[in-house]
Amino acid sequence: MSDSSNYEQLIPSIDRNRPVKPSVDRVESNSWVTPSADWQLGDEFLWRHIGPQPEDIAQMLSFLGFSSLDELIDRTVPSQIRQQEGLSLIKSGTESQVLTSLRAIASQNQVFRSFIGMGYYNCITPGVIQRNILENPGWYTQYTPYQPEISQGRLEALLNFQTMVIDLTGMEIANSSLLDEGTAAAEAMTMAYNAQGKNPVKTFWVSQDCHPQTIAVVETRAKYLGVEVIIGDYKTWDFTQKIFGILLQYPATDGAIYDYQEFVAKGHEKGALAIVAADLLSLTLLKPPGEWGADVVVGNTQRFGVPLGYGGPHAAYFATKEAYKRQIPGRLVGVSKDNRGEVALRLALQTREQHIRRDKATSNICTAQVLLAVMASMYAVYHGSEGLKRIALRIHGWTSVLATGLEKLGYEVGKAPFFDTIKVKVPGTASQILAKATANSLNLREIDSQTIGISLDETTTKIDIIDLLEIFAVDGNLTFSVEEISQHHLAELSIIKGFERTSKYLTHPVFNTHHSETELLRYMQRLQNKDLSLTHSMIPLGSCTMKLNATAEMIPVTWAEFGQIHPFVPIEQTKGYQILFQQLEKWLAEITGFAAISLQPNAGSQGEYAGLLVISQYHAQKGDISRNICLIPQSAHGTNPASAVMAGMQVVAVACDDEGNIDVADLQAKAEKHKDNLAALMVTYPSTHGVFEESIQEICQIVHDCGGQVYMDGANLNAQVGLCRPGDIGADVCHLNLHKTFCIPHGGGGPGMGPIGVAAHLAPFLPKHPVIKVGGEQGIGAIASSPWSSASILPISWVYIALMGASGLQKATQVAILNANYIAKRLEAYYPILYKGKNGLVAHECILDLRQFKKTADIDVDDIAKRLIDYGFHPPTVSWPVAGTIMVEPTESESKEELDRFCEAMIAIRAEIRGIELGEVDKANNVLKNAPHTIADLTAIEWNRPYSREKAVYPTDAVKKHKFWATVNRIDQAYGDRNLVCSCPSMAAYS
Repeated sequence: MSDSSNYEQLIPSIDRNRPVKPSVDRVESNSWVTPSADWQLGDEFLWRHIGPQPEDIAQMLSFLGFSSLDELIDRTVPSQIRQQEGLSLIKSGTESQVLTSLRAIASQNQVFRSFIGMGYYNCITPGVIQRNILENPGWYTQYTPYQPEISQGRLEALLNFQTMVIDLTGMEIANSSLLDEGTAAAEAMTMAYNAQGKNPVKTFWVSQDCHPQTIAVVETRAKYLGVEVIIGDYKTWDFTQKIFGILLQYPATDGAIYDYQEFVAKGHEKGALAIVAADLLSLTLLKPPGEWGADVVVGNTQRFGVPLGYGGPHAAYFATKEAYKRQIPGRLVGVSKDNRGEVALRLALQTREQHIRRDKATSNICTAQVLLAVMASMYAVYHGSEGLKRIALRIHGWTSVLATGLEKLGYEVGKAPFFDTIKVKVPGTASQILAKATANSLNLREIDSQTIGISLDETTTKIDIIDLLEIFAVDGNLTFSVEEISQHHLAELSIIKGFERTSKYLTHPVFNTHHSETELLRYMQRLQNKDLSLTHSMIPLGSCTMKLNATAEMIPVTWAEFGQIHPFVPIEQTKGYQILFQQLEKWLAEITGFAAISLQPNAGSQGEYAGLLVISQYHAQKGDISRNICLIPQSAHGTNPASAVMAGMQVVAVACDDEGNIDVADLQAKAEKHKDNLAALMVTYPSTHGVFEESIQEICQIVHDCGGQVYMDGANLNAQVGLCRPGDIGADVCHLNLHKTFCIPHGGGGPGMGPIGVAAHLAPFLPKHPVIKVGGEQGIGAIASSPWSSASILPISWVYIALMGASGLQKATQVAILNANYIAKRLEAYYPILYKGKNGLVAHECILDLRQFKKTADIDVDDIAKRLIDYGFHPPTVSWPVAGTIMVEPTESESKEELDRFCEAMIAIRAEIRGIELGEVDKANNVLKNAPHTIADLTAIEWNRPYSREKAVYPTDAVKKHKFWATVNRIDQAYGDRNLVCSCPSMAAYS
């Protein structure tokens, strides 16, 4: 690879149809920096990302009995899968060098004013929300709120989101966000299909007036469920054919507002559920779908203050009737109580989720869009019902002005009522008008050769209206003033007649209290203070890789050149994005050993799904349509079997041996038994048990010999980068969790990105898109609403790789393995390490076996997890992949000091358990059973516990210096499920 100081020079041309192949030249070079001696400190980002410094690493290696990292890795990673040569990547640059280069690439994007619509709109992100939520590591480095006692702030923000959605849609229950509008519609179709029970109808009806990307995603999902999709006109469909559901767009994709009430009633008579994809802002003015018969309402909350981001990330919403509360996909925040009787929030009805029900799950959704849902909810809190209505009225008012102006110019504007979008008939002049718009840096929507669509939004001004009218004027000159039309419309402000909303919404005090910036800032800060994030301490969650999300990586997300671009603008306006995509694809292909990458999947779960569909498409193209068996080890992630079922496959479980490895004999037997129908094996590497299995190549070969393909779950790729590659090991496809290994933050439970890498023979089947040409010639359909889904967060991973370079990425992996083995070694005298490799070592995570304490002290894994909160730590992964254990993954970013602090906390907890075992401490009333302890405990007038308050809340000197307080006591999960409340409780609940 030639030297280059600017990344764009590395990609001479843009070709979206060309599979990205890894370079055979493995020589690192880059004129940015003078190569320094390995492991020397300086301006290298490496030593800002990696926690243990060189002297710490030497001490940790000595403690483990090794003289070097290379020796540790030689004993940990099987030699037969090790890379023989280094990665061919650009050499690392400093933060300023990398950001300067990325700015040069970003500048090649053209930020036009876009009036395209189709579910995506310009909006104003209030500065107080951008600075204090989107750009705030206290919010974007939080983990999914599975530990509710230290997640109350985020849970409240999500409860606000659910309440906002319930109120605006007129439905009874809503989840706390999904990935995008298209996948939400697909999830709704799946829910409607599953709700039928035995002997289901297999036909689903979709309105031709839905957004094209939504139709495409639904069609992809339906194909592999064996569901036929009929696309038709609601005005002529007569329900003579049996269907199980209907999907409508409200307003329609071309802006028209239709009265669907009679159509929905007919559907109900025939047993079909009604799903409505609705624009949430329009529902401040329009009669909500819940009031005219909808069973499910889905959509996007992007225009509630979330930047366009060339397609994402944005928080979708899903609302339905309470009758479907156990079928609703995704996460559901509910109201419960803690053990002091105080109101407390938690995730509700989790037994329906994929990590519990596996192949019986409601969906495979694992990552939501929490950070973006929080932004959208805060936007509603900030503006309130009246503020949102004013915004909607202003948009509708300008749209009415524009429509009248166009009619004055002699154009025919659609006769149906509209909210913010109009279609203009332009017989014979569409190309000229579109060219004129482009020349004036405006983007309009070409609906067809005779029709142009125009969508207005929150940012629209009088100047925009004048510019638009001048584009449509024959000579560019107007014979009337916009003020003249505006005054007419302001006088009557034509709220859409016949569709007016009369019901109230957002009446809860939370939406009517924080309208000044001072109040909102303090409210957001109060919520932030209730949540533990990486700004407080290590979050040592196994298989979740909560590593540093460096500020330099995050900064480009809010650059206008990345954030203010509509996903369906002409491709020539996004040269910078295309350069970034191709460069990132090339790097990821090199890192994984694959021939091609698709950046479309917007979550790890979506990556799994896409990878399996690619495999299915490959088999079908070969004529092997009967291959539908998917082998999955019993230790696999819960998303694996759920994804396989969604992909139309039948799951066959493979046993694990006593050491936690895949039972090769059982795999061989089942592969042979199903060799005529074997589609794939789903395998996680290193294993879900945190071990590099020695037999991985043999496992892959067995599957290949029986005609199957190997899907590798990329959850544990953080233990592979720079040491071994999935493509070299034998995998045919692998999803990459960019929100884990490649530093996109978890955002409190999303956003995520799960692109897939595939071998050359699978490249032709990568996902396509109906609006922008991407993917393979024989590609599967769209699996996300936008071509590159959450495009605006891809610069994070780009910057990470550029800052680290090949050697830095390898060292990160080595130190991740070192940190895990250091913790395992320090704690093995106190807690059994459940699984180890053949040399007694673990990979990047380890499982501590806590099951014995239930017998010896009546202490279970939850007691230990909650007690860790008192020590200032987020508990590790609890009871997965083995019940009664915790899985610890420290990542490479945690310092030796932090690792020692965690180990000392675990050792101290073991001593507390020992006191119970010896009979010195009461089994029922002790620091573990009562954990976590709160300020309310500390300040209570009565203290009836056989241990001191100091021991409860300040168990170590380290905690005295820096204390994170849980704001509620242990939460009663069962109470919350028995008394399900999923919207903001009344103020009386707090009294």
